[in-house]
Amino acid sequence: MLILVLRTDKPQSELHLFKDHECLKKIEWHAHRALATTIHHQINSLLTEQQISLDAVEGLLVYEGPGSFTGLRIGMSVANALRYSLTIPIQTAHGDDWLEKGVSKLLSGAQQEIALPRYGAGANITKPKR
Repeated sequence: MLILVLRTDKPQSELHLFKDHECLKKIEWHAHRALATTIHHQINSLLTEQQISLDAVEGLLVYEGPGSFTGLRIGMSVANALRYSLTIPIQTAHGDDWLEKGVSKLLSGAQQEIALPRYGAGANITKPKR
């Protein structure tokens, strides 16, 4: 199974491409406030470098948090849109061994209908200055 993995909970974002339990490629980039404008390009670059089309991806794994509210929200939105458009399984995971747990769950046939973030705390919303 070809699995695309996203982690967007911190300024240094990550993408991984797995073939079953083997990591074919991992890329990291400093996305920070440009995540929404860079994530699609990074996914395309990762797949192009491996000579794989987006249609060949058979599963998605997303780090669910805790972490940056906006980063998690963007990552989950991209992953859920890909899951829907490609009609492939999606799985979330957290913790120190999130990558191994998530890949194993996908390979065992587990999937979620939709990926939801685990923020770890409520949103920090500031009061208007006026």
